[in-house]
Amino acid sequence: MCRWNAYFGQPIVIDELLFRTKHGLIDQSLHSRMGAETTNGDGFGLGWYTPVNGGTPGRYRSVSPAWNDANLRDLASHIESHLFLAHVRATSGTSVQQTNCHPFGHGRWLFVHNGLVDGFPEMHRDLLLALEPALFDEVEGSTDSEVLFRLALTFGLEEDPLGALERAIGLVEATGHEHGVDFPMQGTMAVSDGERLWAVRYSTEGRSRTLFMSQDVDTVRRLHPDNPRLQQMSEGDRIIVSEPVADLQGAWLEVPESTAIVVEPGGHEQRAFEPQSP
Repeated sequence: MCRWNAYFGQPIVIDELLFRTKHGLIDQSLHSRMGAETTNGDGFGLGWYTPVNGGTPGRYRSVSPAWNDANLRDLASHIESHLFLAHVRATSGTSVQQTNCHPFGHGRWLFVHNGLVDGFPEMHRDLLLALEPALFDEVEGSTDSEVLFRLALTFGLEEDPLGALERAIGLVEATGHEHGVDFPMQGTMAVSDGERLWAVRYSTEGRSRTLFMSQDVDTVRRLHPDNPRLQQMSEGDRIIVSEPVADLQGAWLEVPESTAIVVEPGGHEQRAFEPQSP
């Protein structure tokens, strides 16, 4: 069903997380341990923020398997960023095409999702008609994930990110129930404006896809004093992942069900995530 990573902290070269860790996202694209599928080879995407171009993000997306894209390896080893999102895709039925690859973008915003909207073919038209007209014209692909992102924008993502996601998922659940779908929403997701990072773990059934956040840096350093990569991390650096990128005891905290994480300069906070019916 896909795997994704998000990083927030001091600027690092992106391949530190994608390629150089023992079980980084590129390895997960072939050998996922906790996903619905072992292989996630239906395309990939990378979105990153730098000070240039007013802080608007860059994106690179492709239908190639992530493990087999030489351009990705080259780019990741030359781009330094304080905040980036990366995603490897396993389609739930929609086409393998570039416009269906995450992250999806709008201005300064990036969005990734792992999971699905159950019954999406039956709900697709209703959900599209709920979009703000200007955002309707932005829809490029055919995935439930992109529609979910555009719904969140419709419901005020740029002013109230978590509230907008709660309202968007509330609409998805209400629409699904109208179509006889018991558990319409499944997934984990992340969204960023380049200054903060929001991550959510939620499903209607209460059996969400896995999501983990790195432990505070002081704890990780004490647990693994001989790991030079970890010793270089600074307080405030956070990694949020579909599954741990390294087998380091005590380094990862599992995000609870129905929970949102907000990461910003100075630390992070955790709060309950409660979809709001329209």
